[in-house]
Amino acid sequence: MSDRNLATPGALDAALAEPLAVVYKHSPICPVSFRAEREVERFASEHPQVPVYRVDVVGDRPVARAIAVRLGIRHESPQAILLCSGSPVWHDAHGGVTAAALARACREAAAPAS
Repeated sequence: MSDRNLATPGALDAALAEPLAVVYKHSPICPVSFRAEREVERFASEHPQVPVYRVDVVGDRPVARAIAVRLGIRHESPQAILLCSGSPVWHDAHGGVTAAALARACREAAAPAS
């Protein structure tokens, strides 16, 4: 996955500036995170136009907390958050982080409002 690492709280600004982006919170010591990471990698390979920003919740704990505060979404790990023009439009954690769920969320975010 050619992701972008979020290693400082200020790095979140780049993800928030994207028209559509995924923020993926990963724990390198959690087996559930490894399964979710494979799903996020699959999503990224199938949707290269959507940037994926990754944060290591163990090594970059302040960043993970800053994301929760700035986006108003309770911190979990693994967790994926879909941003549309800087606003969270979908998020899920643990077993809900799948390539299919991310793709569906992207389609819904891109659909014109009725």
